[in-house]
Amino acid sequence: MGTIRSAFEYGGQKCSACSRMYVPDSLWPQIKKELLAVQKHIKVGDPVEDFGTFFSAVIDDKSFGRIKKWLDHARSSPKLTVIAGGNCDNKKGYFVEPTIIETKDPQDPIMNEEIFGPVLTVYVYPENQYTDVLRLIDNTSPYALTGAVFARDKNVLDEAAKVLRNAAGNYYVNDKSTGSIVAQQPFGGSRASGTNDKPGGPHYVLRWTSPQVVKETHIPLREWKYPYMC
Repeated sequence: MGTIRSAFEYGGQKCSACSRMYVPDSLWPQIKKELLAVQKHIKVGDPVEDFGTFFSAVIDDKSFGRIKKWLDHARSSPKLTVIAGGNCDNKKGYFVEPTIIETKDPQDPIMNEEIFGPVLTVYVYPENQYTDVLRLIDNTSPYALTGAVFARDKNVLDEAAKVLRNAAGNYYVNDKSTGSIVAQQPFGGSRASGTNDKPGGPHYVLRWTSPQVVKETHIPLREWKYPYMC
């Protein structure tokens, strides 16, 4: 449920949205089944007319066009398979279906570019390559804002935390990768996501100041020689 919220809340139109997911092959059949089951019930439309709407149209024509290009890319690439959704309509408003894509190529552009739409791409990896995949995750995207790891094994979580130390400024363990309350919780990332100053944190105010260190001496120096220089 955390991934569904992270990927499709607000139509994926927020910087903390989840657009890529890595799943071990041993768990993928069950996770895929659950993702597809939920995706079918996500209603897209006008929330004023129907309170059952989960998200509405994307913000404008430019955003719609950008997302549509990714959907077209997914349909045309032999390494990508749209397993749910994939349709969009701009006849009245700019509506995009919640879309789930499976990729055979973890380096496909869809895995490292910012989409800002309801599109989730999944890479299924051999379970015995977990350590290699952690490094892959760390090095794939130029961004480093949010990320989440779901696991029950404490050793697995500890290993992930070490390898992904710089991969996400806001790092969630067994929780969705989005939902930080701006100005109340420290939030920010490094790399192409920013300078990781954490708006909402105690040190952010220093970014708007020019610190100066002042030293005042009341006992002046009276000898230039060091004490050991007799």
